[in-house]
Amino acid sequence: MASLSKSKIIAHRQCPKRLWLQINRPELTQISAATQVRFDEGNKVGDIARKNYPGGVFIETLNRQAAIKLTKEALAKHQMIFEGAFFEEDVMIRADLLFPEDDGYRIVEVKSSTGVKSYHVDDVTVQSWVMAKAGYKPTSMALAYINNQFVYKGDGNYVGLFSEADLSNQVEPNIPQVQSWVDAAKKTLASPVEPEVVPGEQCTDPFTCDFIDYCSPPEVGVEYPVEILPYGKAIAAELRGEGYKDLRDVPAERLNNPKHLKVHSATLTGQPILEPEAIKEIQALAYPRYYLDFETIGFAVPIWAGTRPYMQLPFQWSCHIEHADGSITHKEFLDLSGNDPREMFAKTLIEAVSKSGPIVVYNAGFEGARIKELAAEYPQLSSELLAILDRFFDLLPIARNHYYHPDMKGSWSIKDVLPTVAPELNYANLEVSDGAMAQEAYKEAVNSLTTLERKEEVRKAMLKYCEQDTIAMLKIIRAWSI
Repeated sequence: MASLSKSKIIAHRQCPKRLWLQINRPELTQISAATQVRFDEGNKVGDIARKNYPGGVFIETLNRQAAIKLTKEALAKHQMIFEGAFFEEDVMIRADLLFPEDDGYRIVEVKSSTGVKSYHVDDVTVQSWVMAKAGYKPTSMALAYINNQFVYKGDGNYVGLFSEADLSNQVEPNIPQVQSWVDAAKKTLASPVEPEVVPGEQCTDPFTCDFIDYCSPPEVGVEYPVEILPYGKAIAAELRGEGYKDLRDVPAERLNNPKHLKVHSATLTGQPILEPEAIKEIQALAYPRYYLDFETIGFAVPIWAGTRPYMQLPFQWSCHIEHADGSITHKEFLDLSGNDPREMFAKTLIEAVSKSGPIVVYNAGFEGARIKELAAEYPQLSSELLAILDRFFDLLPIARNHYYHPDMKGSWSIKDVLPTVAPELNYANLEVSDGAMAQEAYKEAVNSLTTLERKEEVRKAMLKYCEQDTIAMLKIIRAWSI
């Protein structure tokens, strides 16, 4: 039977089936781009945490016996230790930071989140239990997390990046429970049979499970599950309880929310609904029309002066321009130099959108927030940037309030709306197909180890993705201008 680790025990506490599959059916794992971004940022955060405390012994080896031996040697010398290794009762842990004190060691776990989460307490509890079993019960237990108010000065100094919370009072009462957590996980792994667990909230809390697609395949004969009702978790649960699975089987009188009734009607007829209000608003748009989309990157550990952790920093824009005669031009910006792209991003954007004409976006809140941040950062461009904001025309509320196609299955994401009006445009065919993948692509492109050939491939993929977002809005507008 495989040995356990802190992460495996936490995975078991989320769902026994998750741990069993992780060990016995790893080929079913599906790690999303968003999850990979989180992993990458976590590694960088750990690196900075160690650099903030010079003089510690870094137990870098991944070999278990060697790591344990080196840890014991450092403990005997009462040294500060990074990634200290302990193995007790078939449970292996690596303690992020161990600080020597007169009567033992203080343990500090490092997380890339911006606050303390409930599962962090479980993390530290498992670490403390194993250390205690090894004869090194921590004197206190704490969590270091990202201080999102930290502003990087560009000088390589990250002192202040972390805030620290003492979790001793929360961890201590839970330590006796860890033995039962370990025993339960071992029992699950000892079984040759996959645990039977009904999909539920544990599939996404505290993390989206890597096996969610495997555990929640489409129901046979259910093309439109009642869960597609927007913001309809409660009514969907009621309908399930009454025996309804497919929305087409639900009587209209069972629903009273206008949006639910719209979704229900389109699903029953198989025909899209486009209300006159949408057509009227779109036809009133003047020319030229600018279709605009941004891509951003948010680093847990900021790399550019004047930026904060997880601050959404724009590095790419795409703009299709539709003229009164029906002609279309396209402009774009993408900076893969690895330098702070914001000022050039702002200057080229101002030039591209000129001074008049509506600027169509999909979710104005996102692009609008970036515009305001740029205006604050570059006061010399502030008036021109804020003038852009005043011209925004948000297509998302138009879609949510006045359009629905049964193929959207309860989602008004541009990636779900677009195929209903322009099926020839398919995000699934793109190497970069969503924002998380764009962030991953950006990091790959600016990495000094990436070859010039690969960097060019990534650049083309990123340009194609962002361009599709803006041509998508143009296609939607044209389809709704009937």
